[in-house]
Formats: sequence, structure tokens, C-alpha cells
Amino acid sequence: MDNSKIKRYTVTAALPYTNGPVHIGHLAGVYIPADIYARFLRSNKRDVKFICGSDENGVPITLKAKREGITPQEVVDKYHKIIGDSFKEFGISFDIYHRTSSLTHHQTAADFFETLYDKGVFTEEVTEQYYDATAKQFLADRYITGTCPNCGNENAYGDQCENCGTTLNATDLINPKSTLSGDKPILKETKNWFLPLDKYENRLREYIESHKEWRPNVYGQCQSWLNAGLQPRAMTRDLDWGVHVPLRDAAGKVLYVWFDAPIGYISATKELCNYAKLDVWNPKAEEYYISNFESDKCDWEEYWKSDETKLVHFIGKDNIVFHCIIFPAMLMAHGDYTLADNVPANEFLNLEGQKISTSKNWAVWLNEYLREFEGKQDVLRYVLTATAPETKDNDFTWKDFQARNNNELVAVFGNFINRVVVLTHKYFNGIVPTMMEITPVDQAVIDELATYPEKISASIENYRFREALSEVMNVARLGNKYLAETEPWKVIKTDEDRVRTILNISLQIAANLQILIEPFLPFTEERLMKMLKNGGHTWDAAGGINLLKRGHEIGEAVLLFEKIEDAEIEFQIEKLNKSKASNAASIAEALPVKENIQFDDFTAMDIRVATIVAAEKVPKTKKLLKLTVNTGIDERTVVSGIAEHYQPEDIVGKQVSIIVNLAPREIKGILSQGMILMAENAAGKLTFVSPVDKFGEGSVIR
Repeated sequence: MDNSKIKRYTVTAALPYTNGPVHIGHLAGVYIPADIYARFLRSNKRDVKFICGSDENGVPITLKAKREGITPQEVVDKYHKIIGDSFKEFGISFDIYHRTSSLTHHQTAADFFETLYDKGVFTEEVTEQYYDATAKQFLADRYITGTCPNCGNENAYGDQCENCGTTLNATDLINPKSTLSGDKPILKETKNWFLPLDKYENRLREYIESHKEWRPNVYGQCQSWLNAGLQPRAMTRDLDWGVHVPLRDAAGKVLYVWFDAPIGYISATKELCNYAKLDVWNPKAEEYYISNFESDKCDWEEYWKSDETKLVHFIGKDNIVFHCIIFPAMLMAHGDYTLADNVPANEFLNLEGQKISTSKNWAVWLNEYLREFEGKQDVLRYVLTATAPETKDNDFTWKDFQARNNNELVAVFGNFINRVVVLTHKYFNGIVPTMMEITPVDQAVIDELATYPEKISASIENYRFREALSEVMNVARLGNKYLAETEPWKVIKTDEDRVRTILNISLQIAANLQILIEPFLPFTEERLMKMLKNGGHTWDAAGGINLLKRGHEIGEAVLLFEKIEDAEIEFQIEKLNKSKASNAASIAEALPVKENIQFDDFTAMDIRVATIVAAEKVPKTKKLLKLTVNTGIDERTVVSGIAEHYQPEDIVGKQVSIIVNLAPREIKGILSQGMILMAENAAGKLTFVSPVDKFGEGSVIR
């Protein structure tokens, strides 16, 4: 988009799902980078609306309500407040934090659907869907579990297997079971309304291909979907929780959660413009807001229906298709809306080498972090930005968290600020000294300082936040290096005027850091502002050396950061280990729950020792390997969902156990003839079930 035509920005952050608190994976993937971008825009005096809210519809909410014996509304009310409070305390500067259970949202989503319906966009289709005769209701995808036809996972959902990542239809599952009654569901006809994505394929392709600057993971995933050919997708569901379909013949149906959730950005903007001066909590409306907007003069349509508005969606990579294919198709069908200029989706953040799992409590929860590391919001903001999974999955470890705090925030940033302020008080009673003669060493530092705002701006505007933060830290390193080279504590004995210049320049660097660090570490900026008694500067002032005037009095030195001790880290690691042990116990307890089988059922399985003779990744998949195995009977191909656990070259020659008489099944166009047996631990790690001693291929496992 031509920047000269941009008058305003609409920045959205993916709506967190209100069936649990927010964890560090969410923060690193979406909310910290979005907040950095919005704060940067504000510092540049841009007109920006930073929009978010709770996603409170959909099946997982009703599942959690049933498990806990409460209503869906009680579930969303509980987690909406937990999430909203955590975001506010963590400094995520939403202009509004709304919710999709609000009346404004229900009306907006229903109106949007009606507009598309009146334009004849939808197709009405009667299809067979699973129905629970005992519970007397149709089953949404997440109400159905069964065996994945691709990897054999017995706990796959009706829309996706979380083991191998394959997108499924509920009818693809082997031995499907209703999560409501435990019974096998029956197929029954029902009518729903479909969005014909195939009719928008050419326009979507043109739209996507006009944004080759998007991150490779986003652009590549979009092209993969388009190249596979888009199919109509149901935009309604047989369910009683959500936005009711606004049609007379649609009783018992609600809008598909991925139809109404992105409309939540629009309804939140409407609410912001109507209630711009609400406090954080409005008990009368029972709505939770975080609002920084100060003017009543707000037209929501300007932020959604103008060629002069730049729309940017911050999401995780699991939401790419919904924000880059389905939502744009909806907006195209409506006809009045602006399409996103960028969708900077991050990859996933792992925890201590393992995938974050909310169900297994393998996570660092934001609300718990805020209690256990009081006043250290910026430490987590710093570490998650410095290790952000921008182009590939990355890993968070508590030891790295400690090291980055102690070796970077304390030893580099905090050390520089402390030295400058202490020296100014020691030699000049806290008064900014007059800059005297400038030497070539001074001028080199002044010239280098002037280059950083533009470099940092370019990185932020291109969504490279790790790079931008690294450049900010280089400013602190520049200051430390300057002090180390000029040694004012020695020079003061012979040349006070020289020290005046050194400390003036050092204080200007500190004042620059105050501006440059604000998008990343807002709490640090506030403490630094109080220490320097210096505020009101925006981004355009950065790079200069007149931010603190001579004769200005600064405050006393206060430590910006403090060392994190080993005991604090050991506590967190032990906490995770307890979760792992608890999960292991839960798995052990769960094993006997399976139904008994007859001996003949077991003997019907022909399990043999085999050797992997070749292995390669299945293209366009993340979790699948194509294996060639010698079974002693023949050499055959088996597709296995183990690519996240093993590299192909590492398992050639490995002896494994294989079911050789499993009916062949086509997976991603490959005929898979058998199943490799794997063991899974509490953390989700897979390992081969292999003979202890080397055995001949074809040996029978009894």
C-alpha cells in the first residue's frame, strides 16, 4: 500500500478464545508484536485503532461448560475477565477489548450474514451430519472423536487430528463417538448455508499474489490452499450457543464461529466509536474495555471502508486460512470493506523443547506469571520479543529467560542508565551539564546515534520486531562503549569540562532510549521517564542530542531491572516437572478405561519386526514422513505422523514394530500399507516400539 495515501490504521489482534487463560505462546505469536506495532504508530502521531476482544462462541465453550457443570455464559464471563485483566496489567494497549457475546456483536454479525443472504451469496445445502440420538442433537465437529485415518490417533476430532495436523471431516473418522453420550452417532440430514469459496478463488488469488511481500509462511500457505482448489464451506452450525442465524427457517442454528469471530473486529470498532470514553470496567453494560481513545469524533466506517485505511491482522499461523482466505472472501462478498494490507502471522513458540499444551498444563500462563514475577512485565515482553518465532518455531526456556534478563537487561541496558544517572549526580548534583568542545570520538557517537531511529522504524514497519529490539539494545551498547572509552571517572580529576560533554552526550543517549524502548518495554519507559524527568517526546525527536536541556534536573538513580536468582528459575522448572508428572499419572490412570477386547481381536493383528530402509518428508505437510520398510515379507510404503519427532536421515536402519495386515489407506496421495507402533509420553513425545535386540525382519510380535 502506498504509505503516502494512508490516513489511518486499523490494527487487529486475534481474539483469544475464552475457555482458558492466555499463555506465552499467545503473547509471542500475536499480542506483543501487535502491541509494539500499535505503540510505534502512536509514537509517530499516526491515527490508529488497536482492536481486540474475547472470542466467546463455538463448541469448545460448550464442552468446557458441560465438563464443569456450569453455563457457557459463566465460562466466558470467567475467562473474559481473567484475560482482560492480564492484558491490562501486562501493558497490551488495546483501544478496546470487546467480547463477541455482546449485543453489538450479535447484531453486527447477524446483519453481515443477512446482507450476504439478501445478495444471494450463500448456497443452501442439505447434507448428512452426525446426530446423537441419545442427546437428541446434531454434533458439531468438536463433539465427535474417533480414530484418525491418516495416523491412527484414537482421539482425533471431527475437524482435525491434533496429532498429525490433518484437516478432517467428521465422516472421515474411524469408529466415531459422540462426546456427549459416548454412543456411536448416526447420520441424519440437515440444512445449512455455505459460502461458495470456489466462486471467489480468482479474486482471492489476485489479492494474495498482489502481496508477495507477506511472510513466506503466510503467502505459502495461502497459495497451497488456492492450488488445492477452494470448496464451499458451511457458515452455519446446528448448535444453541452463539450468534443465531437471522432466518425464519434456521431455528437451532448459529453462525459458524469462524464466520462471526473476525466480524468481532468490526463490532469492537463500532463499540469503541460509540463508547469512546468508557472506563476500563462498565458494570452496567457488563462489558470489559481497555480504552486509550480520547475523542468522541470516531466514525467506525472510516476504519473499515476506506482506501486511506491500512488494515493489519496480527495472528498465529493456525489462523492464516481464516484471515487470508475466508474473511477476505466474506468481505469481497459484502462489497464495502477494505482488505488487509498485511497479515504478519508468527510461527509457534515451544516451551522447554516441547509443544505448548493447554490440556496438559504445559504452558506458562500470563496471569500466573504476573503474580509470581510481580513488576517484571517488561522482562517477559523483552524475552518473548527477542526470541519471537517470526519465521520458524522457536523455544522458550526458563534458563534463557534468566540469562537474557541478567546478561542483557541488567548488564547492558540497566547498567548504562544507572552509570549515567549516578555519575551526573556525583559530579554535577543531578543537573544536565553544558556540552563543551566536541571531539571526533564524540561526533562519531552522535552520528551513529542519529542512524538508529530510521533503522528501527524500518524493521518495525516491515514487522521484524526481533531485529528492531536488537537495534534498540545496540543503542544501550553504544552508550556503554562510549563511557568505557571516555572514562569520565578518571577524566574528572584533570578536565571537568571534558566530563561535562561526556555526560551530556550520555544523557542524550539515555533520553533517546526512553523514546525508542517505549513500544517494546512500556513500563521501563515510564520508570526511565520519571528518572530523567523527561516526557512528551514522540518518535520524530529520536536521534537528536537536545532532548535534555542544559540545567535540567534529573531524578535519583533507580534500578530498572534486577537479577533473577537461580531459586526463582528452579521453582518454575519444578512447576513444569510437576505438570509433566501429573500428566504421566493421568495417562497411566486413563489406560484401563479402554473397552475390553477378545483374545481373537488381538490375534487378528499381524504385528512384525521391520527395518526402515528409506525415509523422506511428505511435501506440504509438517508431521508426515513417507517410510519404506522391509517387513521380511516385502518392502512397502507406510506414511507415519512422526516428522516433528524424527529427521528422515536419523531413522534409516531403525528396527520398528509394524501392523502388516492393516487395510491400505491413501494419505496425501500416497498408499500407506500398515502402521508403525509408537509410544507417547505425557509431554506428547513419540518413540518407536522396537525390539531390544536386533531381530530378523518379519519376526512376529506376540
